[in-house]
Order: sequence, then structure tokens, then C-alpha cells
Amino acid sequence: MTGAEEIVTTMVPTAAHHDLSMVSLFMQASLTVKLVIILLLACSFWSWTIIFAKISFLRKLKNNADKFENAFWNSGSIDTFFDNLKDRGDDPFVSVFIAGMKEWRRSGTKAKSSIGGISLKDRVERMMHVVVGREIDYLEQHLGFLATVGSTAPFVGLFGTVWGIMNSFESIGFDQNTSLTSVAPGIAEALFATALGLVVTIPAVIAYNKISADVNRYQNRLDAFVDEFSAIISRQIEDTEV
Repeated sequence: MTGAEEIVTTMVPTAAHHDLSMVSLFMQASLTVKLVIILLLACSFWSWTIIFAKISFLRKLKNNADKFENAFWNSGSIDTFFDNLKDRGDDPFVSVFIAGMKEWRRSGTKAKSSIGGISLKDRVERMMHVVVGREIDYLEQHLGFLATVGSTAPFVGLFGTVWGIMNSFESIGFDQNTSLTSVAPGIAEALFATALGLVVTIPAVIAYNKISADVNRYQNRLDAFVDEFSAIISRQIEDTEV
């Protein structure tokens, strides 16, 4: 066997041993890097679960809000609309409207009714805004997780990167070999951790910004409805005082 044939023979099993596929990189990685990868994958799975659930739920709320406002403004009066309302609080708009109507009816629609200097109109507004705040708090659940993942995942991936590079240098010192086949696995797993950190971070940040903007728009819509309902109450109070 010639010298060239011996080199080829020794290189073939080495190349086969250093498979750089994702599964092989994970299996060959150190325990620390494996834990980093598992953590990032778990964060990615939970992030996408939150993203799909929130976007779908907000889309449903928007459609329900369109139907509610259309039915509300086409109704003859708020009392008739309230009496014929089938949904009793599953939707934020319905919950806010019910809170306002209950306070309005609890006061007997007396224009001069006041407690502690607070007018009937102010009490109705306060009750509705309390419900708005509670509904928005519910919509914002789990958004903190997306924000946390978006801000920390790159650093978790960077930790895996640093650890992988350390393993590469350790391999060089142990084998006294600076060839590419010696350092490639450690560098590959380091870059894999970096890439995975970015893959987890980018969707989380984009989704957090989008969902937060959608929630803010929905809150503004609820606040506008409270103002419109308050205006209706003010007109009815003025009519009773005349």
C-alpha cells in the first residue's frame, strides 16, 4: 500500500466519525451544550405555542368586537340590547358592557344619585374601566415569557458557543493536533448553539411586538367604547333631569 492510499484510508473513518449533521452535533456535544440546546428548544416550543394561541385568540376577539359593536349601534336602546343579550360575559366587550349596565341599573337610573361626591356617570365609567383592566391583564398573560426569551436566548446560545469553543481548544491541547478534523466538531457545535439562540430569539421578539401592538389597539377600542357608553349615559341623565 502506498503512502497516499494510507492517508486516504485513515481519513475516511475520521470524516465519518465527525458527522456535522444537527443530530450528530447534538449527540457529540458535551453535556453542558446539550442542556443549552434542550433549553433553547423547550423555549422555542413554548414560545410558538403562545404565539399561535395569542394571535388566534386576538383575531377571534376582533371579529367578536365587530359583531358586538354592529349589534350595539343598531339596537334601539341600551336597555333593550342588554335584555336581549345572549352572551353573558365570555367576550371582553360584553363583560365591559354588562359591568356598565349593572351599575347603571343598580342606581335606578337616578340622575342625581351620588355616593361620596362621585356621580352616577363616574361610577359607571369606573366599573367599566376596572373590567377593561382585568380583561387586558388576561390578554397580556405569557407575553412576559416572550419578552424574556427574546432578551435572554441570544446569551444562552452564546454561552453554548463559548463552551463549544473551549472544547475545541481542549481538543487541540489533548491531541496536539490543529487540523480541521480535530477542531471542527467543537466549532460546529458552538456555531449551532449560536444559530439556535437566534432562531429562538427572532420569532419571540417579532411576535411580542406584534401581539403587544394588537393588545394595545384592542384596549384603545375598549376604552373608546367606554367613552361612547358614558356619553349615552350622560344624555340619559340629562333627559331625566329635564
